[in-house]
Amino acid sequence: MLFRVDPAAPVPLADQIAAQVRGGVVRGELTPGERLPPARELAGVLEVNLHTVLRAYARLRDEGLIELRRGRGAVVRGDADANRLRVVELARAFVDEARRLGLAEPEMLAMIKEVKP
Repeated sequence: MLFRVDPAAPVPLADQIAAQVRGGVVRGELTPGERLPPARELAGVLEVNLHTVLRAYARLRDEGLIELRRGRGAVVRGDADANRLRVVELARAFVDEARRLGLAEPEMLAMIKEVKP
């Protein structure tokens, strides 16, 4: 998988990296058990600070998408669910846009409850 970042984008670099991994899982480009590039190597290729990549990997670990193991690096978890991940991405986009528009959390929740199945 090819990683790219846009230093001029308003999105933090670590978030861009994490989003690319999420997208790779959703699209099936990254499969359970697949290793991600070592953080140091990816930082060098992208010309970003090592801690930026580590921050992205830590976020993905906290989301339950990857495992970080000393000596093995970052690996896509076997139970990574692409469908759930897609819904989380859509929810994240909704929350980001709602915040940009000045909506508070109760207003967001009310909007979600209004959606009919």
